[in-house]
Amino acid sequence: MAGLSDLIERGRLVERHAPWPRAIVDAATWRDLTESLGTGESTLLGLWGDTGAVHMAVLDEARPSIGIASLDCPDGSFPSVGAVHPPAIRLERTVRDLFGLTPQAAVDARPWLDHGRWDTDGPPLKPSDRRSATASGPRESHAYAFLPVEGEHLHQIPVGPVHAGIIEPGHFRFTANGETVVRLEQRLGYVHKGIEALMAGATLERAAQLAGRTSGDSTVAYAIAFAHAVEAALGVKVPRRAQWLRALMAELERVANHLGDIGAICNDASFALLHAECGILRELVLRTAHACFGHRLMRDRVVPGGIAVDLDTHAPGRLEALTSAVRRRFAALVELYDNTASLQDRTVATGVLKAEYARQFGAGGYVGRASGRAFDARLMPSCPPYRELKFDVPVLHEGDVNARVWIRIRELEASLGLIEQITRDLPDGPVLVDPPTDTLDAPCEGLGLAEAFRGDVLAWVRLDRDGRVARCHLRDPSWFQWPLLEAAIEGNIVADFPLCNKSFNCSYSGHDL
Repeated sequence: MAGLSDLIERGRLVERHAPWPRAIVDAATWRDLTESLGTGESTLLGLWGDTGAVHMAVLDEARPSIGIASLDCPDGSFPSVGAVHPPAIRLERTVRDLFGLTPQAAVDARPWLDHGRWDTDGPPLKPSDRRSATASGPRESHAYAFLPVEGEHLHQIPVGPVHAGIIEPGHFRFTANGETVVRLEQRLGYVHKGIEALMAGATLERAAQLAGRTSGDSTVAYAIAFAHAVEAALGVKVPRRAQWLRALMAELERVANHLGDIGAICNDASFALLHAECGILRELVLRTAHACFGHRLMRDRVVPGGIAVDLDTHAPGRLEALTSAVRRRFAALVELYDNTASLQDRTVATGVLKAEYARQFGAGGYVGRASGRAFDARLMPSCPPYRELKFDVPVLHEGDVNARVWIRIRELEASLGLIEQITRDLPDGPVLVDPPTDTLDAPCEGLGLAEAFRGDVLAWVRLDRDGRVARCHLRDPSWFQWPLLEAAIEGNIVADFPLCNKSFNCSYSGHDL
């Protein structure tokens, strides 16, 4: 099998696409790329639709290199990737929903984001074209066909989409034998917002705001990925100080989310003390973020060309106080977690994700790293300023809830070290340059990656001659993690699902676009 670069070079390279190549390929090359995914020679980074075409981003981790293959679909169809490579199945279903392009020989032809409530027939779908069933009736009226399960003594347990507490909607259909889960099937898409359709025609300022609202807990990471894509397309060199401050915000976001997750996992194991203590520390991080950047979640602070605000003279002291307080108090919480037998009984050997599944699905973040996959978009492909900073990417191989907790613990500790390095060595200089959107003589395209606390976020953008967004695709790491939760819960008891689910903590909003 030819390598990724060889396969991409078979096609017609698209000019003004950066920093990695995009090529328009034929169906045979598309199938060869699909085969490389199926054999594990490369990893699927994304699969998305366009008007009359489909795009696939592929990662060769061994080199490493990234390439995008595009296939024109004059007859409205394309060779199915999911038929050979299961991680693409839900992405293909989404392409069909949003752009009407049909994967040939698909193993699952059911809709994914469209719940039969969109009263429109002409893709690409726009939010303004969609009317609810209360206005004009659903386009289709039928029950969703969950996968059949046969066998004696089996029963089904439907959960959601409305859940107890403040949580986003998702439906989980359990098939169980007594208390043991035989199969879990998810149905998502309830919080589809039409982010990509809203992007079309948007200014860079508006599009950056939309990107940061794709998944609110990863607003910094999404904004960075989008900014990277725009800056690559326009050839913008971001000021060094802005690069460092972006990393600072990303690490603050990571610390806050890992604290929230560790506490919530312990809470689902009926250990409320750690939940409360982690919540206190998380609040401390959010307050420090607000004091330094003017917003608790640092929303709308990362923009194409740099960042929108700079630190004041008091910020270094606030950040030093934060890292000192979190280090001191968090160490005691880690010891408590490690030495509480009732917690270990719930988390060790529960919800095991096999390493081969993590590798096949290209699982990022703590889900992948707890099952032996070390990929981190901060290092591969390396992006500034991380090549100048020292930190370790923790990797474990047990793949259980406990391993996912420990990855979060070690990543949190590493992020504290990064915050300290950035605060100490932060370069001087400007924090923003204006993107040259008024001098474009042709459309241009760019691809960006950022490491969110869940894993790698991908952003692909095409800008028109006026410097507006013609097309933008955003891919959350949860697209490749949600299906793995179905695998990890099999053989566990129903009562352990909240624990397994929280240890994955996949995004509903980011996934549902």
